[in-house]
Amino acid sequence: MSVVDTIKKSVLENFTGTISVTDMLLSLVVAFIVGIFIIYVYRKTFCGVVYSKAFALCILMLSMVTAMIIRTISSNISLSLGMVGALSIVRFRTAVKEPVDTSFMFWGISAGIMAGAGLYIIDLVACLLIGVLYFSTYLMGFRVSNRYLLVLKYDASAHNEIMKKLKSLRKFKIRSKSIFDNEIELSLEVNIKEDKKGQIDTNVVDSFADINGVINSSLIAYQNDFGD
Repeated sequence: MSVVDTIKKSVLENFTGTISVTDMLLSLVVAFIVGIFIIYVYRKTFCGVVYSKAFALCILMLSMVTAMIIRTISSNISLSLGMVGALSIVRFRTAVKEPVDTSFMFWGISAGIMAGAGLYIIDLVACLLIGVLYFSTYLMGFRVSNRYLLVLKYDASAHNEIMKKLKSLRKFKIRSKSIFDNEIELSLEVNIKEDKKGQIDTNVVDSFADINGVINSSLIAYQNDFGD
């Protein structure tokens, strides 16, 4: 037997030629379980402004669809070549705002690949380990502190009173200051504590609004895109 025949035989042996309904269902169930776990970790460690339920469901769909594709192409060499050719012309242009969201998508795809390849135990153990390690680093403080944007608009006569009130905050950093005639608009980055339920104390907004000369006082949650 020539070298070419040996290689050809070894490649073809990896393709069974049939798709078992039981194996397909098992791959989808494992991918579903792992996808739910990934969504749970994503929800518990989410630090953005608005939680997207659609993105969480996208992670679940990625895991299951990837498992289905891998299970399909592993059964027939013709299907595998056709699937690769079909996927090569697909272009995804949806912008992912956060780098961590991209990592969760890759996590879902990787979990789907292992489930589709029949590596069920390895898939479950690996995803559990990744989730525990990531959640542990999240709790250890590798996350951005609770930063909010405080926007104040007031008359110039109240500026000294505003400055005195700002000194009572835990920590603040002035991001911008605009002056329009006799009015001043001040944007500050402030740190505000959250309770166990994730709720913040909004009394800071009321305390500034009670100062004479303050026209508007707003507190906005935001991502720290400015840098330190």
